[in-house]
Amino acid sequence: MSRNQEMFMELISLNNLLKRHMDSSTSKKYVDNLTGTNGWVIGYIWRNRDHDVFQRDIEKEFSIRRSTASKVLKLMEGKKFIKRESVDYDARLKKLVLTSKSLEIQKMIDEDFKNMCDKAFANLTDEEIESFLGVILKIKHLINKKLFTKIQLSMHCNLKLI
Repeated sequence: MSRNQEMFMELISLNNLLKRHMDSSTSKKYVDNLTGTNGWVIGYIWRNRDHDVFQRDIEKEFSIRRSTASKVLKLMEGKKFIKRESVDYDARLKKLVLTSKSLEIQKMIDEDFKNMCDKAFANLTDEEIESFLGVILKIKHLINKKLFTKIQLSMHCNLKLI
């Protein structure tokens, strides 16, 4: 296995550990049907409450496809965590709004998130954290750039992506 493959496998493993931790968090124990993903989306909408948040913002923030975002948000609507509301400046758009149910659990989510971050980064220096963040952002940028190029080529050549 190459060093790049090893690093990629470690990133997948880290992602799984983080997800498992969030799925077993305090807020998860007290709220029926709350997944780690639901918590991340609620947190994102909460942190961006000073402006309208739309599905495309969720897609971009979490690097997920439109179909995945649509499914997650539809399930969250069914669980009464969010609702979609029209905006007066564009009839086609529906902003995502937190319900009173999700506002109640936001405090628990914030506490869980803070605790997880404190544990995850407890023994890292500021320099290590900055370096790690820089590497993650660079990898995300390169993957998004290559994916965009592949999609553009596919559309241009009328090919199906595998």
